[in-house]
Amino acid sequence: MLGGTAGPSLSHRFPFLLVDRVLEWESGKYAVGYKCITINDNFFPGHFPNRAIMPGTGWVEALAQLGGIAMIDPADKGQQNNFFFGGVDGVRWKKPVVPGDVLMMRVDVVKFNKRHGICKVDAKAYVGTDLVCQGELTLVMLK
Repeated sequence: MLGGTAGPSLSHRFPFLLVDRVLEWESGKYAVGYKCITINDNFFPGHFPNRAIMPGTGWVEALAQLGGIAMIDPADKGQQNNFFFGGVDGVRWKKPVVPGDVLMMRVDVVKFNKRHGICKVDAKAYVGTDLVCQGELTLVMLK
Protein backbone atom coordinates (compact mmCIF):
# COMPACT_ATOMS: atom_id res chain seq x y z
CA MET A 1 0.00 0.00 0.00
CA LEU A 2 1.20 3.50 -0.70
CA GLY A 3 0.30 6.55 1.29
CA GLY A 4 -1.73 4.76 3.96
CA THR A 5 -1.18 3.99 7.60
CA ALA A 6 -1.25 0.22 7.04
CA GLY A 7 2.04 0.13 5.19
CA PRO A 8 5.00 2.06 3.82
CA SER A 9 4.50 5.49 2.32
CA LEU A 10 6.57 7.53 -0.13
CA SER A 11 6.77 11.29 -0.55
CA HIS A 12 6.41 10.92 -4.34
CA ARG A 13 3.11 11.93 -5.95
CA PHE A 14 1.54 11.89 -9.41
CA PRO A 15 2.90 12.16 -12.03
CA PHE A 16 6.19 10.92 -10.59
CA LEU A 17 4.95 8.15 -8.31
CA LEU A 18 5.98 5.04 -10.26
CA VAL A 19 4.91 2.26 -7.87
CA ASP A 20 1.21 1.46 -8.08
CA ARG A 21 1.12 -1.10 -5.30
CA VAL A 22 3.41 -2.80 -2.80
CA LEU A 23 2.62 -6.51 -2.55
CA GLU A 24 5.22 -7.61 0.00
CA TRP A 25 7.58 -5.68 2.23
CA GLU A 26 9.89 -6.28 5.13
CA SER A 27 11.69 -3.24 6.50
CA GLY A 28 15.42 -3.34 5.83
CA LYS A 29 15.12 -6.59 3.84
CA TYR A 30 13.09 -6.40 0.63
CA ALA A 31 10.05 -5.05 -1.18
CA VAL A 32 7.93 -6.37 -4.05
CA GLY A 33 5.59 -4.15 -6.05
CA TYR A 34 4.38 -3.23 -9.49
CA LYS A 35 3.63 -0.43 -11.92
CA CYS A 36 0.88 -0.86 -14.53
CA ILE A 37 2.08 0.77 -17.73
CA THR A 38 -0.66 2.66 -19.59
CA ILE A 39 -0.66 4.85 -22.69
CA ASN A 40 -1.78 7.67 -20.38
CA ASP A 41 1.59 7.75 -18.56
CA ASN A 42 3.03 11.24 -18.99
CA PHE A 43 6.25 10.19 -20.76
CA PHE A 44 4.66 8.44 -23.76
CA PRO A 45 3.80 11.50 -25.89
CA GLY A 46 7.53 12.19 -26.27
CA HIS A 47 9.02 8.68 -25.96
CA PHE A 48 8.25 7.81 -28.74
CA PRO A 49 5.23 9.27 -30.54
CA ASN A 50 5.08 6.46 -33.13
CA ARG A 51 6.13 3.60 -30.80
CA ALA A 52 5.40 4.07 -27.12
CA ILE A 53 8.26 2.68 -25.00
CA MET A 54 8.70 3.43 -21.29
CA PRO A 55 12.06 5.19 -20.85
CA GLY A 56 14.64 2.98 -19.12
CA THR A 57 15.34 5.73 -16.63
CA GLY A 58 11.69 5.43 -15.55
CA TRP A 59 12.21 1.75 -14.77
CA VAL A 60 15.23 2.61 -12.64
CA GLU A 61 13.28 5.36 -10.85
CA ALA A 62 10.43 2.92 -10.15
CA LEU A 63 12.93 0.41 -8.74
CA ALA A 64 14.52 3.16 -6.63
CA GLN A 65 11.12 4.15 -5.24
CA LEU A 66 10.52 0.53 -4.28
CA GLY A 67 14.01 0.49 -2.73
CA GLY A 68 13.01 3.52 -0.67
CA ILE A 69 10.05 1.55 0.62
CA ALA A 70 12.39 -1.26 1.70
CA MET A 71 14.34 1.35 3.73
CA ILE A 72 11.32 2.62 5.67
CA ASP A 73 11.22 1.63 9.33
CA PRO A 74 7.63 1.88 10.63
CA ALA A 75 8.93 2.03 14.22
CA ASP A 76 10.78 5.29 13.48
CA LYS A 77 7.91 7.80 13.64
CA GLY A 78 10.19 10.81 13.11
CA GLN A 79 11.77 9.38 9.98
CA GLN A 80 11.29 11.29 6.78
CA ASN A 81 10.53 9.01 3.87
CA ASN A 82 12.72 11.02 1.54
CA PHE A 83 15.74 9.56 -0.17
CA PHE A 84 17.80 10.16 -3.28
CA PHE A 85 20.12 8.26 -5.59
CA GLY A 86 23.65 7.75 -4.37
CA GLY A 87 24.61 5.50 -7.28
CA VAL A 88 23.44 3.25 -10.06
CA ASP A 89 25.69 0.30 -10.91
CA GLY A 90 25.52 -2.43 -13.52
CA VAL A 91 22.02 -1.60 -14.74
CA ARG A 92 21.01 -3.57 -17.83
CA TRP A 93 17.84 -3.18 -19.87
CA LYS A 94 16.88 -6.33 -21.73
CA LYS A 95 13.50 -5.75 -23.45
CA PRO A 96 11.21 -2.78 -24.05
CA VAL A 97 8.35 -2.03 -21.68
CA VAL A 98 5.22 -0.80 -23.44
CA PRO A 99 1.65 0.22 -22.60
CA GLY A 100 -0.33 -2.75 -21.34
CA ASP A 101 2.67 -4.28 -19.54
CA VAL A 102 2.79 -4.76 -15.79
CA LEU A 103 6.28 -3.97 -14.51
CA MET A 104 6.74 -6.37 -11.57
CA MET A 105 9.63 -5.29 -9.35
CA ARG A 106 11.64 -6.73 -6.50
CA VAL A 107 14.42 -5.07 -4.53
CA ASP A 108 16.53 -6.93 -2.01
CA VAL A 109 18.61 -5.00 0.48
CA VAL A 110 22.26 -6.01 0.09
CA LYS A 111 23.73 -3.57 2.62
CA PHE A 112 22.08 -0.97 4.83
CA ASN A 113 24.00 1.44 7.07
CA LYS A 114 21.13 2.94 9.07
CA ARG A 115 23.42 5.31 10.93
CA HIS A 116 24.42 7.03 7.70
CA GLY A 117 21.17 6.28 5.88
CA ILE A 118 22.92 4.54 2.98
CA CYS A 119 21.35 1.47 1.41
CA LYS A 120 22.39 -0.75 -1.50
CA VAL A 121 19.70 -2.85 -3.16
CA ASP A 122 19.73 -5.54 -5.80
CA ALA A 123 16.91 -4.50 -8.11
CA LYS A 124 15.07 -6.57 -10.72
CA ALA A 125 12.08 -5.84 -12.94
CA TYR A 126 10.01 -8.32 -14.90
CA VAL A 127 7.23 -8.31 -17.46
CA GLY A 128 5.55 -11.68 -17.08
CA THR A 129 8.40 -14.13 -16.57
CA ASP A 130 10.87 -12.08 -18.64
CA LEU A 131 13.59 -10.24 -16.73
CA VAL A 132 13.60 -6.78 -18.36
CA CYS A 133 15.94 -4.84 -16.08
CA GLN A 134 18.43 -5.47 -13.28
CA GLY A 135 21.13 -3.62 -11.41
CA GLU A 136 22.38 -2.38 -8.07
CA LEU A 137 21.10 0.92 -6.72
CA THR A 138 22.51 2.98 -3.88
CA LEU A 139 19.97 5.08 -2.01
CA VAL A 140 20.59 7.73 0.64
CA MET A 141 17.98 8.61 3.25
CA LEU A 142 17.61 12.31 3.94
CA LYS A 143 18.15 13.17 7.60
